[in-house]
Amino acid sequence: MSLLSFLDYLKLEKNYSDHTVLAYEKDIEAFFAFAKAEYEQESLIDINYGQIRSWIVSLVDNGISNRTVNRKISSLKSYYKFLLKLEAIEVSPLAKHRALKIPKKVQVPFSQNEVENVINELRKATDFESLRDLALVELLYATGMRRAELINLTMDQVDMKQNLIRVVGKRNKERMLPLLPSLKKTIEAYLSVREDVVIDSSQSNVLLTSKGVKMYDTLVYRIVNRYFSRTSNKLKRSPHILRHSFATHLLNEGADLNIVKELLGHASLASTQVYTHNSIAALRSVYEDAHPRNKK
Repeated sequence: MSLLSFLDYLKLEKNYSDHTVLAYEKDIEAFFAFAKAEYEQESLIDINYGQIRSWIVSLVDNGISNRTVNRKISSLKSYYKFLLKLEAIEVSPLAKHRALKIPKKVQVPFSQNEVENVINELRKATDFESLRDLALVELLYATGMRRAELINLTMDQVDMKQNLIRVVGKRNKERMLPLLPSLKKTIEAYLSVREDVVIDSSQSNVLLTSKGVKMYDTLVYRIVNRYFSRTSNKLKRSPHILRHSFATHLLNEGADLNIVKELLGHASLASTQVYTHNSIAALRSVYEDAHPRNKK
């Protein structure tokens, strides 16, 4: 069974993004190259768990993190599930595999002051790139959308009359997000200069590069990292940390966890609960400062 059939299945049946499908392809091809070199395997169908285990050991020995190894094995596991579905194999070689342990990481969000400092700095300028960068930062922080969702956001997804943004998330799942007045004002200011860089009138993406084309992953990361490096000493300054800050700040202000789950586009509440750690820390701080018994 060809790998191409599996990749088509992911894209057409599972509605996975091109980026995700490419990641699966690279993971599976990397394992196949290993199996061919080490065991002279000519087909992924004839693989046994011992061979996969050897690959895992080689990855770990080469300094690959447990998290990344688990992701690669997850790609393989999905492929073998596909083969089972088609009855190309009777048992998956990964049927009894247990994922490597991963230490829990606590993502440290930006403080509200750090976010406000960046936004206030950007509001001072009126050139295209500054207005675009302000719209980018505010969209991430005011809506909690993912980087890919931001990059793919199109003009028809922003309803300025209804004050809503229609976000297309993972597996093409849509959700509606409120367009806050401050964000609306920022977008209007950006759109007033957006036309200055548009070369192709059919260009529908909201955020564009200075050359009038669609934004890309590394550029979004560089923009966020550049501005927040001036105001924050956090080790990680990425678009995801802005999404994390969005969720944490909402929870700190008393937002219901289920509402935050819907805003983030999470499939399960468990995914949203990781954001409660910092909220509990903030609650503990207020509690300890305010409770009379703690002042004695």
